[in-house]
Parts: sequence; structure tokens; C-alpha cells
Amino acid sequence: MKAVWMTLILGACMIWTGVVRAQPQAQQLVLGISEGTSGGLDHAQVIAKYQGLAEVVARAMKAKVNVVFAREFKQLEEGMQTGRFDFVMARPSDYPARGMRDYSYSYIAGTKPDGQCFMIVPKGSTLKSIADVKGKRIVLPEQVAYMSRFCSAELRDQGIHLDKENVQFVREQAAVGFYLDNKFADVGAVASYSGIAKKWEKDGNRILHKSVAQPYFPLVAHKRIRPEQIKAIQAELIALPDSEAGKEVLKRIGIQQFDTGSEARMRELLKWLNI
Repeated sequence: MKAVWMTLILGACMIWTGVVRAQPQAQQLVLGISEGTSGGLDHAQVIAKYQGLAEVVARAMKAKVNVVFAREFKQLEEGMQTGRFDFVMARPSDYPARGMRDYSYSYIAGTKPDGQCFMIVPKGSTLKSIADVKGKRIVLPEQVAYMSRFCSAELRDQGIHLDKENVQFVREQAAVGFYLDNKFADVGAVASYSGIAKKWEKDGNRILHKSVAQPYFPLVAHKRIRPEQIKAIQAELIALPDSEAGKEVLKRIGIQQFDTGSEARMRELLKWLNI
């Protein structure tokens, strides 16, 4: 009996002195999401939209993953610079690429379809090929925008240098269509995944030229995420189209599937953009 009492007393002392501690909480990771300037969603909507993806990553990591909305690009970059974000999925793609180049993030996957620059002309345009753009009035999204840099790089590769052309910059891609419809410009440039690109041909207009494809909406991981963990995440992402639940995750995000084969292009993207 004396031994039992001594055990109880010792246990109580250990609790009071903190020797016996609560079990540590499960690891919690952060998935930073950016939809660029075209998103228009609030934080709660973004969490709901990407919660399924967070659960897929959590399943591979065997840890809880919380979604955080990076509304501003400054917030997104600071989150990578400080290592606050364990994972980042963002468009435009130059930010995850910058995370890989500047902040030691690792590639996990891109998404399908890839991103392209579409050179568009209105119905009735006499332009037949990209070579015909030289000397014409060109309208682009604002000069600092990712897609302007993207389209500028494509035109450069086609022998057309914007510093020698008649170029107008507009704030939003929708305004590119307005300029063409009202004959303020002869040819415009927009992202393949933009609203205007998706309906341009349906409205009787033409896509004059489609650029080389580049990674779209990439997912990257902080260097503390181990290679074997990245492989586990990739396996989960690739399998998403194989189940109804996985298809729903993809549909909610607005992509067809994940692509784990675009790392080389991601690493060359900033060089191509001359950033």
C-alpha cells in the first residue's frame, strides 16, 4: 500500500512540476495562395476554393495544412522570403519561379493547360501571320504585368522588339478587346487563360498567333519539405483525375490536372522573361 501511495504522490509531483507534459500538437503547415490581380475573391472564398487541395497535400504530408490568401504580391513575396509559407501556389508564374531562384523553394508541379500569350485581332483584320504585326498598332496589358513581359518575350523571339513598335499599354486585359473593337489598335496580346481569350473566337474574332507554352499556376515547396515528401505530394496530385473526389478538387480550382514534368521550364522562365 505504501508503494502505491508513493507512486501516486510522485505522479502528482511530476504533473505539478511540468515533468509530465501534454502531447505536442500535430504539425501545422501553411499553403499560400495567390490568384494574381484578376482573382476578386475574399479570404474566406479562397480558403473554401483550395481547402480540397490543402487536404490532398495534408494527406501526403501526414500533417494539417492551412490555406492563407496572399492578396498582394508584396505579401506573397515576403511569405516566401521569410519562409512563412511551407507551400506556395500562385499565378502569375514568375512568383513561384522567383521562389525557386531566390528563396530556395522546390518545384512540386505545374497545372494543365499551360499558359500562353495569344496575339488577337478583330474580325475583318487583314493580318495573316505574326510577321504582319511589325509596324502595326499593338495594345498590351500594363507594362509591369506578367503577361506583357510574357508576350514581349514571345514577340522578341519572333523578331519583333516592342521598343521599336507602336505600343499602347492598358490597365486590364479586358481593355485590350475594347481597343481592338473600337479600332484604337490593330493587334492585341492577352493571356490564354484570361476571360477575353476564352471567348474571343466565339465572338467571331481571330487568334493570330499562340506563343510557346510556359508553366501555369505552379505549386512549390519550402526547402524544409524533404524530397521524399515532395514525391508523395506529386503522387497524390497526379492521381486526382482518377477519382470523383479528385476531379472535384481540380474543378473547384479551375484546372484540368497537375503536371509534374515542367521543372526545367520553370527554372528557365525568369531568364526567358529577362527578369
